[in-house]
Amino acid sequence: MKSKIKWGIIGPGNIARKFSSDLLLIADAEITAVASRSFKKARQFADEYGAKHAFDSYDALFESGTVDIVYIATPHNFHKDLSIKAMANGLHVLCEKPAGINQAEVQEMIEAAKAHDVFFMEGLWSRFNPTILKVKELLDKGELGAISYLHADFAFYGMDRGEDSRVLNLNLASGSLLDIGIYPIFLAYLLMGYPEEILAKSKFHDNGTEIQTSMLFQYKNAQAVLYSGLTSNSKMEAEISCTNGNVFIQPRWHEAQGFTLQVKDEVNSFELPTQGNGFVYEIEHVHHCLFNNLKESPLWSHKNSMDLVALMDKIRQTTGISFPFEN
Repeated sequence: MKSKIKWGIIGPGNIARKFSSDLLLIADAEITAVASRSFKKARQFADEYGAKHAFDSYDALFESGTVDIVYIATPHNFHKDLSIKAMANGLHVLCEKPAGINQAEVQEMIEAAKAHDVFFMEGLWSRFNPTILKVKELLDKGELGAISYLHADFAFYGMDRGEDSRVLNLNLASGSLLDIGIYPIFLAYLLMGYPEEILAKSKFHDNGTEIQTSMLFQYKNAQAVLYSGLTSNSKMEAEISCTNGNVFIQPRWHEAQGFTLQVKDEVNSFELPTQGNGFVYEIEHVHHCLFNNLKESPLWSHKNSMDLVALMDKIRQTTGISFPFEN
C-alpha cells in the first residue's frame, strides 16, 4: 500500500459529507474520486473536498484505476451490488452499515472479498468510538462483575418526511431497524454476545414501513432491552448494569463523548471527546488494516457482520418486516 491511501466516495449524500470531512483530517488519506448518478452533484462534491476526479456513474469510478478503496454511502438496498462491483475491480471496500439487507447479501459480499483478495468491512463507526472501546475494555476486565441488564435505544422523529424518502420508502429498505435499530443491537452483541432468544414487536406505517421496534434479548443470566423508532425522539443513553456497578454511556451513546461509572455510592465521569464528526477512528483503523495487508478487521470482522445481520433477520422474521425487492 502506498504512503497515501486514495479514497473514492460512492453516493455523495449527507453521511458521505461527514465522512469526507473526517478524511481531510487524516494525513495519509486522499479523497481522489467521487461518483454519483448526477455528474453535477459529483463535480460539486469533488470540488468541495478537493477530489481530482468526478464520475457520473459508479461503474466509471470502479473501472477508472484512480482509487485504492471506496466508501459506499448509498441507500441500504444498493450496498451489496455496488460493493461486489467495486471488489471485482480490485478495490477495497468500506460499506456503510448495514452491510446488506439480509444474511444472503452479506454472505455474498464476504465471498466476493475473499474471491478478489481485497479488504472489506462494514462501516459500523461506533465500534471504533473511544468511549465504546473503553467501556468494552472495562467490562472485559471483569471488575464490575457480570452484565445482568443492558438498555439502549435510538429514535428520532421521521414521520414528517415524504414517503419517497430514504426513511419511509420501502424500495430503499426503509424503516427504523436497519437504519438505527442496528446500533442498540450492535451494542448488546458487542458487550453480551449472541443471545439465546429474541422477542420483538414492531409498529408499521400505512405504506408498510416499520416505524417502531422493541426488542428483548434473552441471555442465560441477563437481558438486553432495545428499541428503535421514527415516531419520536429518545434520550439515547445506554445503561449497562453489572453485579458490582453500572456504566452509563452519555447521549447520544452511539457517538459518545464519554461515560459515567457508578460503583456503590461512588460516581465518576470520564470525558472522551471525539475528533471531527467521529469517523476519524474508523478511518484510522481501516488504514491500519490496509497498511498491514489485512483483508478483514480484527475489531469488526466478517463474522461480526454476519452475526449482526443474522440478529436483524431474526427480528424481521419475528415482526414481519419485509421489502418488496426481496420477493
